[in-house]
Amino acid sequence: MARSLRATVGEEIEVVDPAGFLLTVRLDSVSPERVEGVVVTERPHQPEPAAKITIAVANLPASALELVLSRCTEAGAFAFRIFQADRSIARGSKADRWRTICREAAMLATRLRVPEVVSLPSLEDVLRVSDHPVMLVRGAPTRLAAIAAPSDLTLLVGPEGGWSDRELELAEVKADLGPRNLRADTAALVGLSVALALRE
Repeated sequence: MARSLRATVGEEIEVVDPAGFLLTVRLDSVSPERVEGVVVTERPHQPEPAAKITIAVANLPASALELVLSRCTEAGAFAFRIFQADRSIARGSKADRWRTICREAAMLATRLRVPEVVSLPSLEDVLRVSDHPVMLVRGAPTRLAAIAAPSDLTLLVGPEGGWSDRELELAEVKADLGPRNLRADTAALVGLSVALALRE
């Protein structure tokens, strides 16, 4: 805090208490090694959505995948499943990097929990461990905005090259986000926003 936020003695900052409170803390001592302060006020803080929406996203190029992780964490994603789709260009797992991105985004959004990030080999593996998976497919007959139940979902987001015919056959439930063609990172955030808005 002393370096990145340039915190100073006497300044008041907000601190999240995992027990469900947002604390206002007045800083009494600030050094590169330690920051101390006094709790001035506390108020209930429950930012976590009631619905648990997991984002299962095909492995994307680093910049796009990191955008999905950071923005969807801020918006309230419950967890992430990153998998190799038939048309995924990116390869490999960067689990530590992915967890760091989610932790920093959760802190920024003053969330009480950091979403879990799991890497899986294929869409089949995602479907095996997912409750109520919904595949986002442009042109699907059902709009995601019409699927208000169940409360918890796993949204399946394809790679930049789109789903293969084989993968399309694997998902029983498919949903559309509208007539526009969206990038995978945009589709993940829009899909999460729609699903959460229906369940607030």
